[in-house]
Amino acid sequence: MSRISIVIPMYNEARHIGRTLLAARKAANAADIDCELIVVDNGSTDDGPQIARAFGAQVLVLPGLLIGALRNRGATVASGEWLAFIDADIEMPEDWLSELFALEAQNQGDIFGLDLHTPAAAPWYATAWQRRMLRPSTHASRTVDWLPSANLLMRKRWFDVVGGFNETLRTGEDKEYTLRLSTQGARLLSTSNSIALHWGYEMNWREWMGKELWRQGSHLQLLRTHGMSLRLLRFPLLSLLVWMTDFLLIVALLAGLAQLAVILLVLTLLPSLALSVRQSIKHHNARLTLQLWGLHWLRLHLPSAALVLSLCHWNARRPARG
Repeated sequence: MSRISIVIPMYNEARHIGRTLLAARKAANAADIDCELIVVDNGSTDDGPQIARAFGAQVLVLPGLLIGALRNRGATVASGEWLAFIDADIEMPEDWLSELFALEAQNQGDIFGLDLHTPAAAPWYATAWQRRMLRPSTHASRTVDWLPSANLLMRKRWFDVVGGFNETLRTGEDKEYTLRLSTQGARLLSTSNSIALHWGYEMNWREWMGKELWRQGSHLQLLRTHGMSLRLLRFPLLSLLVWMTDFLLIVALLAGLAQLAVILLVLTLLPSLALSVRQSIKHHNARLTLQLWGLHWLRLHLPSAALVLSLCHWNARRPARG
């Protein structure tokens, strides 16, 4: 019988880890594959490690490491032919492995990831932000350049080909890792045939903005790793343009230049509108478009701040999250 090793990095996820492990084991049983659960704990102060052991997981306690190093340590002790990485707050569907094994057997891809959705209890902004990444059922699977690491599935030989995750990146390590896989010839397939649930959704506005600020801080780290790249620079540059337009708008208002102020207001709102339309048009939902418009407007003001804070080593002591 084939064997899969499921590696789950964790930090203070006692609320979610039991659900995550139970769902992962159910998926392995449904696919009729032997399952090895490996939780790599980053020094949790809650009951997460004890709960993980109660669900039959091997727990490695490794405080002080970044997220890439946690995943790599888990993969080092993995004994399965298949290797999966999932976050500690992700509930995988029961047909997760069955569906993706079938896609691999049909030679449709090499590295696989499921789309995520939020539970019904999530606030509207967390649901809208997650929904923007979902595709209609008519486009259930597509080849992509990179995949997020909330859930990744591959044969272990692909992990060995690229030497694992970059252990120096605090965030953005998933994008950097899967971009390297893509350059080595791996076909990355994102699919919405089944949907995973993200239980670690943002419960308030402060948490949403904090996470986005943290994520945007990865741009500087990726630029340091991969060199100057227009693809990595385009969003921070757009953010700088929005900030400049905001500044000119304030100057125009103070100077009483009403006509110019209207033009600048339109210019500062257009980028977020364009992003929201592009991501929501497939859903044919005007309410979602408006929700995303507001969220993108906020988000476009974060990358510039994130780059400055990264230069100042903000979040230097932030623990690696699962």
